[in-house]
Amino acid sequence: MQSSLQRILIGASFFAATVVIAILGYMLYGWNFLDALYMVVITIFGVGFGEVRPINTPSLRIFTILVIIAGTSSAVYTVGGFVQMLTEGEINKALAVRRMNKDIELLREHVIICGYGRMGQLLARKLWQTNQPFVIIDNFSERIAMAQERSYLFVEGNATDERILQDAGIGRAKALATVLPDDALNVFITLTARELNSDLVIIARGELPSTEKKLKLAGANHVVLPATIGAERIAHTITHPAALDFLQEDEGRRDLNEILAQINIQLDELVIANNSTFVNQPLSQMEISGKGAFIVVAVRQSDGSIINHPPHSFLLQAGDIVILMGHQGDIPKFAQRYSMKRERRYRGASF
Repeated sequence: MQSSLQRILIGASFFAATVVIAILGYMLYGWNFLDALYMVVITIFGVGFGEVRPINTPSLRIFTILVIIAGTSSAVYTVGGFVQMLTEGEINKALAVRRMNKDIELLREHVIICGYGRMGQLLARKLWQTNQPFVIIDNFSERIAMAQERSYLFVEGNATDERILQDAGIGRAKALATVLPDDALNVFITLTARELNSDLVIIARGELPSTEKKLKLAGANHVVLPATIGAERIAHTITHPAALDFLQEDEGRRDLNEILAQINIQLDELVIANNSTFVNQPLSQMEISGKGAFIVVAVRQSDGSIINHPPHSFLLQAGDIVILMGHQGDIPKFAQRYSMKRERRYRGASF
């Protein structure tokens, strides 16, 4: 079976050839170009204005009959190609939606992402990289087209609608992330999702800190405040640049400090001052003095190079920045213990 594009090309080529041959044929009977062109147009399209000149010879009549048959046949064939193209497009679209619905019906323990904006796109990319199955819900056709280009499973519609959530398989899902920039919608989606699946883990986005309580009351297990996280990240960049450089070295450690903060563990940095008692001393001396309050994860030397997991015998030099991990409060107490021998810097504590 020929494709729709092939039909259009063949039909258009045959139609153009018919027009050219018909014009040349009438001109051979002594007609001028304009009369011949006009005759071909009204003949093929059946306008019926009458002949430009009398068709009074058998050969001219036969030629005109052939022009009518060839012209109308090629025109109908071409139009049929366009109709086939439109029909195939709609059929393929319907089949694609049906296949996607079948794939969604087979999903178990998947994640539902409500909203495919900037945050939704980043979340989908991360889940895709970890082979975690997920379904996107969004009611903007442009965003749905973007998801379709990436071969993501999606349901087009409003995530506040129970039917749409059910189409996304909420009864079989293990988690739902509502990441819309509208707090009211996130609260409503959380309420609806919790009613449909009491065991679902719901992660909700909140724009305002005051929304966190409402989302928790609505049934959210976790609330993420992007503005608060962003502000904390900026503050950490200013106050702990060496620790941030250490985290940025590896993709898997970028969010480590935020995760550790949830269990009251933090990364901190201490600067070795020129008058420090630890200058030219092995790293083990600092660890012994800390009495288990922290562990050393890296040292940033004065030339900017970072040494990960330095050995206990590593000699500290003035200007080195020691990156530590410990319980919140223990590291400041350790620095305070040496307050008589340290000077403060904006980059961290120095001792």
